[in-house]
Amino acid sequence: MAKGTPSTGILITYKQLPGGMDYFPAFSQRAINPLVKRFGQTNDLLISKTAKLGGDKAEYVDASVTINAFSHVPINLVLWRGDEEVAANGNILFDANISDYLSTEDVAVLCETIARNLVKDIPSA
Repeated sequence: MAKGTPSTGILITYKQLPGGMDYFPAFSQRAINPLVKRFGQTNDLLISKTAKLGGDKAEYVDASVTINAFSHVPINLVLWRGDEEVAANGNILFDANISDYLSTEDVAVLCETIARNLVKDIPSA
């Protein structure tokens, strides 16, 4: 599906992809929640673990990294640190051009694979 579309610099969520709103609960359960569960209180661990996968620290929120999964397909993992009053939270953001490279289903599989690789061998918090 790659069309060679350059990056737009505009970040979107999975819900903004075609059909993404319908599949978002499953996407969140399989890709976002494992990241929040493992790294929500220890954001530095996310940064060091993604470095091993070629990820780069980004400056969006408490902890954010960008993994260039494919040419023109950056995957941005963002986490907000939790504390006694507010639970940790997170999201995965994409350049608005991602639909020119991957189907919505392929985006879900890619993100789930990334999450699985990041959380393996890390005990649950």
